Amino acid sequence: MTLSKSIISLAIASALFNVSAFANELSSNDTDDMEVITVSSDFRQQNLQSTPSSLSVLTADDIKLRNAQHLEELIAISPNVNYASGSQRARYFQIRGIGERSQFKEPINPSVGMIIDDVDFTGIGSIATLFDVSQAEVFRGPQGTRFGANALAGMINIQTNVPTEEFEGAIKLDLGNYNTAGLGVALSGPATEKINYRFAMNKLVSDGYMENIFLNTEDTNNRDELNIRGKLSIAATNDLTIDLTGFYFDFNNGYDAFSLDNNRTTYSDEPGFDEQETTALAAKFTYDGFDNFTFVSILTAADSDLGYGYDEDWAYVGISDPDVIENPDYAYWEYTSTDHYYREKSSQSLEFRALSKAGSELFNGSTSWVAGLYYKSDEEDLLRQYTYADSDFSSNNQSDSFALYGQFDTQLNTKLTLTTGLRLENRAADYQNSDLFTDDTSDTMVGGKVVLAYQASNDSLWYGSINRGYKAGGHNTDGSLSEEFRSFDPEYLVNYEIGYKVSLLNDDAYLRTAMFYMDRTDMQVKSSQTIVREDGSTEFIEFLGNAATGNNYGLELDAAWQINELIDIYGSLGLLETEFNDFTDSQGQSLSGEAQSHAPSYQFNLGFNYRPSDAWLVNISVDGKDEFYFSDTRYYDGERISKADLTSESIVLLNASISYLAEAWQLKLWGRNLTDEDYANRGFYFPNDPRDGYTPKQYTQLSEPLVFGVTFDYQF
Repeated sequence: MTLSKSIISLAIASALFNVSAFANELSSNDTDDMEVITVSSDFRQQNLQSTPSSLSVLTADDIKLRNAQHLEELIAISPNVNYASGSQRARYFQIRGIGERSQFKEPINPSVGMIIDDVDFTGIGSIATLFDVSQAEVFRGPQGTRFGANALAGMINIQTNVPTEEFEGAIKLDLGNYNTAGLGVALSGPATEKINYRFAMNKLVSDGYMENIFLNTEDTNNRDELNIRGKLSIAATNDLTIDLTGFYFDFNNGYDAFSLDNNRTTYSDEPGFDEQETTALAAKFTYDGFDNFTFVSILTAADSDLGYGYDEDWAYVGISDPDVIENPDYAYWEYTSTDHYYREKSSQSLEFRALSKAGSELFNGSTSWVAGLYYKSDEEDLLRQYTYADSDFSSNNQSDSFALYGQFDTQLNTKLTLTTGLRLENRAADYQNSDLFTDDTSDTMVGGKVVLAYQASNDSLWYGSINRGYKAGGHNTDGSLSEEFRSFDPEYLVNYEIGYKVSLLNDDAYLRTAMFYMDRTDMQVKSSQTIVREDGSTEFIEFLGNAATGNNYGLELDAAWQINELIDIYGSLGLLETEFNDFTDSQGQSLSGEAQSHAPSYQFNLGFNYRPSDAWLVNISVDGKDEFYFSDTRYYDGERISKADLTSESIVLLNASISYLAEAWQLKLWGRNLTDEDYANRGFYFPNDPRDGYTPKQYTQLSEPLVFGVTFDYQF
């Protein structure tokens, strides 16, 4: 669906723009101002309305309204952000149509990064739980200066609540359908005169949303998730503060999500798993003792054991027996297979940053500055156990990244600010596997930004920006490839953006808009090579290569209006067009001019809060999303596949909650996807059912159905 044909999207956009236009003409009401949201992921904290960038901040209130346990249950309110599962929880996110969708044997370099309390969890976003989280900041577009190689398309930064100077605590109890139960406990306060602490623990269990007919059980796709976090804030001296954070995640989830019948009933005799145990530490030192700048150093370390596996045939031995199968011609066609991946991932990072103080600006006091040095070391060991492999496959991938960065914020006059940033990064990686294949790469990449912001008034901001992002090259793991195809180069993206932000009605309403155009070069996509053997036969090998360019462009809008003391409304809209240029896929077919994957043409969210009294709060919201391609596959055995077999369906989801609010406790009845829509977040086209003679067709992994429950929150 093209932008010009997105009638629903344009109607919503028109309605939201009209709200902002009429708001300028209306008299102000005696209502509280909209909450001031602070963005803290950039080098300096600033008001969201004054940040010259397209981003969404998902607040603690947003989390509570939906009773969201995980980022995947909340991300829909951020325009032009999608996610891919193929696992128990969403592990990869796509921003403006760009981002990975899965990982198997090959090491990958993600396009969308995820950071939680300064620790980089990019590529393992399944642990993005939301208990005791203050906010999640979703940056759209490349963040080449601030975050570097893991932020080609954007960055998600999650911040949890900080230690408090006064004692406080919270208890959260959840009960829901599918035998869902959760317990969360948070405690915070002073440990000594100079040390404050915070401790948070959350446990969630659920049977999941699938029924295994063969095993006669409903918990083969279950969730069993434990999250423990501790924080210390230490005032070591008058000039030095130390912030320490420790994490422990233990997820023991099942994975039985694909059905031969494309519904919520499976036949697997060997259901899979999606497990993760992670320990991580972060230490942030902030020193204010220098006259001209504040010095910040951040050290992090994380170790993860990940297990992921699935029943490849999605069936049981005997599913094609003559007394079971309808067509006897397909009797005994079945196969049985499992595919298991065990990863050990470790990373360490060290960052030094200097930020100018007031009075120490450059160029006659007009320019504040930031300078930094960054180092990160990653190592990943993989063990793959696959039924049809001659032996277990193992690999080791080690990488080291060094970066230098700097940023100037120049006040050209009272209303005009120019921001320039530059990041120079080198990433060196060594790879080896049990097939006796080795490879090493070294890439030096440059990213940065130029942003011109015009503060037209205290309430309105215009900005224009050019941002350049990148992600590193990598290795192709098949040793039979010729030398020239064993490595691939970095991918680059230049983003051109114009934005407008305005506060209205004495800050009772706001509007944030952005238009963008993204130019992708050296896109890392699957290509192929045909190798002729000595006996004259041929071998067809897929690999990642820099075989395409592309364009992504569109519109993003966020708006809200506190109409009166009883009602406020809010909404968001993302419009997106994507296309490949000069791209020939792994089967030798041209996809030039076609849409990129996981890039719906529109996404929207519209909701309202109604508060009839201080004790009651009613929330109703609607999420919508257009269809999108699941992958870059368009052909099978040289034949064009119908679009319906390659794409998701457009969806509209209804969510609601009713809360009773007392002084120290709240009771909430909530539900998501109230109309129980079936919709997919991952899909493939291939043959896998012996009952129909292995006819190729679309198979999808369904997202959550109607879920509802009751939540009790108690603060003390």
